[in-house]
Amino acid sequence: MLRGMWMGTLYALIAGLLWGLVFVGPLLVPEYPAALQSVGRYLAFGLIALPLAWLDRAALRQLSRADWVEALKLAAIGNLLYYLCLASAIQRAGGPLPTMIIGTLPVVIAISANLRNARRDGRLPWPRLAPSLALIAAGIACVNQAELAALRADAGADLGRYATGALLAFGAVACWTWYPLRNADWLRHHPGRSPRTWATAQGVATLPLALAGYAVLWLAMAAGGSGFPMPLGPRPAVFIALMAAIGLFASWFGTLCWNEASQRLPTALAGQLIVFETLAALSYAFFLRRQFPGPQTLLGIALLVAGVAWATRIKPVPVELEAERVQ
Repeated sequence: MLRGMWMGTLYALIAGLLWGLVFVGPLLVPEYPAALQSVGRYLAFGLIALPLAWLDRAALRQLSRADWVEALKLAAIGNLLYYLCLASAIQRAGGPLPTMIIGTLPVVIAISANLRNARRDGRLPWPRLAPSLALIAAGIACVNQAELAALRADAGADLGRYATGALLAFGAVACWTWYPLRNADWLRHHPGRSPRTWATAQGVATLPLALAGYAVLWLAMAAGGSGFPMPLGPRPAVFIALMAAIGLFASWFGTLCWNEASQRLPTALAGQLIVFETLAALSYAFFLRRQFPGPQTLLGIALLVAGVAWATRIKPVPVELEAERVQ
């Protein structure tokens, strides 16, 4: 049990480090529309999944029609819509602010999972969970306050654009609160299925959605008289390499690691470990800025790490046992 918890935490850490890369893309190619980055990333993910699907074809044949419909839903909301909101938010508000709004995911998912999945996973006792959530929330607040102070000090800042970016980041939070809960449902209901196969299935399901999205976007930009050079933009080599790297490492391998973590950890705990993505994304953003985080930001990061460390020590209590204790 303990070894499984530690292995699950390690897989969640690797997934977070890989997923942090998705925050870098919009900063490296800011001239590319967010919608093009979204469909480009998942077109790459789908194409990468094809040879993997051929190698894993025997396991994929065992998936039912309902399984493929679920993979399609996860791909549409957890992949395409999520990244569209996130890339748009980063382009409007920069890296750190959307990153920290996304950083509320550990709190939101942990609370949602503890309310929703207690009978299946056991309940993480609220009195023991509260300090962890408080530390994570305090860490997020510290970094947000530091970013907002920097924003207010910038006379050329477009507050309306930043506000729109923040709203889009909250839309991304909604998408990625739904995704891990539904994804964990499927994995827990199919314990004999390989997380690798399920990651590949989501990639295959993403491909037709991304192709359709790419075609619609191309037609819409042509009809609207956009001067953007489709299909690959002004820096095709950079765009292709970036989308391929994010598609392979963040989309497929990151999803694989997250699936491994989801099979080993209660959903409420796994939700808190998404904080690794926030920490990785912040590190990458400050590296691209060539700037070291200030004291308040470092304090926030330390609080986030402390909250996660606290959370990993909490063991779920079966609902029946918890009820007996109350009586």
